[in-house]
Amino acid sequence: MKGIPNAERQRLGALLDHETQETVMAMIPQFSETEIGAPVPAPAEVPEELGLLVFNMERGVHLEELGDFLQDCPGIRPLDVVLANELDDGCVRSGGRNTARELAERFGWNYAYGLEFIELVNGEDPKGFHGNAVFSRWPIRRAWTVRLPEQYNWYFDRQRRIGGRCAVLAELDVGGRPLGVASIHLENRTHGEGRRRQLETVLRAAEELLPGIPVVLGGDLNTNTFDGRDKDAIQEIAGSPALQRRCLEDVAQYEGALTAAEAMGYRAVPETPILTRRKPLPGGGCLGLRLDWLLLRGMTPTKSRTLSTRTADCGFARPDSALARFAGEELSDHNAVWAACRIGLESAN
Repeated sequence: MKGIPNAERQRLGALLDHETQETVMAMIPQFSETEIGAPVPAPAEVPEELGLLVFNMERGVHLEELGDFLQDCPGIRPLDVVLANELDDGCVRSGGRNTARELAERFGWNYAYGLEFIELVNGEDPKGFHGNAVFSRWPIRRAWTVRLPEQYNWYFDRQRRIGGRCAVLAELDVGGRPLGVASIHLENRTHGEGRRRQLETVLRAAEELLPGIPVVLGGDLNTNTFDGRDKDAIQEIAGSPALQRRCLEDVAQYEGALTAAEAMGYRAVPETPILTRRKPLPGGGCLGLRLDWLLLRGMTPTKSRTLSTRTADCGFARPDSALARFAGEELSDHNAVWAACRIGLESAN
C-alpha cells in the first residue's frame, strides 16, 4: 500500500478541524484499498479440521517475538487462518516495518490487509499506517475492507488519527471449498450499542459478499461491557469484584454485538468466561476483560483455548529465539484465542 508524505498527511489531518472523518477519508484512496500479498500455493492436503486464531498483536511492536510465539506455541496447532488486529505499516514505534507482510513472508502465508488509521502524532513515521489483516495458508480468492460506522473521532484523541474502525473480509479457497473470513476491530471508546451497530455492518457485508458459504468472523470486538470513554465507570468497575465478574461472565447482557451475531446464526467462541485482555488501571494492577472472539457460522468447533501472551507463560520458547531473550512483561496486552473447527454443522465434541 503506497505511503503518503508526512506533509500531505498533516495537511489532510488538519482538515479534520472542520471536516468529518468520512469526508477526509474519501480523499485518501488507501482507505478503500485492500492490500493482498503475492499468492502462495495451497497445501497439498485438506485437513479434517482447520485451526483458527484471533490475535490483537498490539501494533506488531515485538514482531520477531510474536513470530516466535506463532511458530512455537504448541497450543495453537493446527494453524490455518489468523485474524489479526493492530498491525503497523511504516510506523517508527514498530521499526518502520510492514508488519503484516513480514509475518506473511516468514510463514509462507497469503494475506489481506486493510487500513484502519493513519497516525499523525509522529512526523518521523515513514507511512504511519495501522490496520487489520487476514493471514491464511489457503489462497485468497477475493478480499474487501469494510468501513464501520463511526462511534468516536480519533482525531480529537491524544493519539490523533485519520480514519476509523474497519473489518477485512476475504473468501478463501480451502481445497476447492469456499470459506468466508473476517478480521474485525470494533470501537473501544463507545458503548455496547455503538459496537452493535458496527458489528451489524459486518454481518450485512458478510451476507452480501460471502453468501451461502461457511463464515468465520473474529477479532478484538472490545466487548468490555462499559463505555470506554467513561473513566468514572472504569474506576467503579476496578473497585468492585462483582462488576469485574460482569466483564467476564455477563458480557452478552451488555454487548448487543454478540446477541446480533447469535440472531444471524453465529456461535461465539470461547464459550467459557476467560479474560483475553489485561487493561492497566491508573492505580496499578489490571482489569480482566473478554474482548477477543471467533464467531462461527457453518463451522463446528471441536476444541478451543485461550493462550496467554505473558512472557512468564511462554516456557515453550526455543532457547536461541527472540522470544526466549525477550525481557518485557508481555508480547501483547491481549491473549490469543484459538479454535479447531470442521467445515459444516454437527455436534461439538
